[in-house]
Amino acid sequence: MAQFNNVSIAKAANILFEGNITSRTIVFEDGSRKTLGIMLAGEYELNTVHKEIIDIQGGILEVMLPAQDWVRYEGPASFEVPANSKFKLRVHMLVDYCCSFIKNH
Repeated sequence: MAQFNNVSIAKAANILFEGNITSRTIVFEDGSRKTLGIMLAGEYELNTVHKEIIDIQGGILEVMLPAQDWVRYEGPASFEVPANSKFKLRVHMLVDYCCSFIKNH
């Protein structure tokens, strides 16, 4: 999907790691959320609350999910991150991404 329609966009950016990872939150009519952003080259460790699906539009990175080895992704690609976990990223080339948050009901 190249675009999202009928959404609300947060004016304030989500800024992590001194601006090396930034995103904007979009909210859909049904209340579901996604973030759209970029990651600059570097190594990062992130935490999740909800399950996440991260779609890489472009760029190159490696991901280490809990109890797994590093896996390389080159956009376009996607991967899932389990809820309530930590994961590591090695961003090799600027990554344009969309993160979907999957809440358990």
